[in-house]
Amino acid sequence: MDGGFIVMEWEALLERSNGLDGKLTEKQKRIIQAAIQIFAEKGFSATSTNEIARKAGVAEGTIFRHYKTKKDLLITIIEPVIQNILAPFIVQDLDKVLDQEYTNFEDFLRAVEQNRKQFLENNLSLIKIILQEIPFHPELKELFKQYVTPEPLAKLDALIKHFQEKGEIIDLPTYSVIRLIGSSIIGYLFVRNMIPSDVVWDDEQERERTLQFVLRGLKVE
Repeated sequence: MDGGFIVMEWEALLERSNGLDGKLTEKQKRIIQAAIQIFAEKGFSATSTNEIARKAGVAEGTIFRHYKTKKDLLITIIEPVIQNILAPFIVQDLDKVLDQEYTNFEDFLRAVEQNRKQFLENNLSLIKIILQEIPFHPELKELFKQYVTPEPLAKLDALIKHFQEKGEIIDLPTYSVIRLIGSSIIGYLFVRNMIPSDVVWDDEQERERTLQFVLRGLKVE
């Protein structure tokens, strides 16, 4: 998903969430597009407003007329996305998996992996920015916790307890089980989309290794 698509699709949300009276100006659109692309490529800290200005084809002072600081620009981009796009999409999309009945834990795990694989592929640039920046910006962390995590976590908690009661997975605190599953699957999905094209990568094999790693690690002996 490139920056231009993001700006076109989310322009109304950016305006509404940030209290803008009229439409985004062409310069604002170019600034946002450039910022998304460079933040995703280099990270927030390694990106300068001068780079964003050059890529957007505007003077650096133009950025500061619209956004007081570089961090304000980051929040302007991410906050309405988390609140209005990412949170509802994550909840609704993941609900398709969490609201189903599964014969066993393995079927559930494979369904979650496939669901998150498609989500990551459709939102790679945005998710890369969020994963990179949330640990360093408390405001983004609080927004994510507020809008994204409560409902899916409650459903995941219930499902994990269900499979524990069936004796299919070990008796660990549910948040530990969720963390172990999440870090393994997200790690695999993120790496598969980040590796250079010249690196040999058997996706089906790596996918199966990841799933088997989780299944064996959580299996009741």
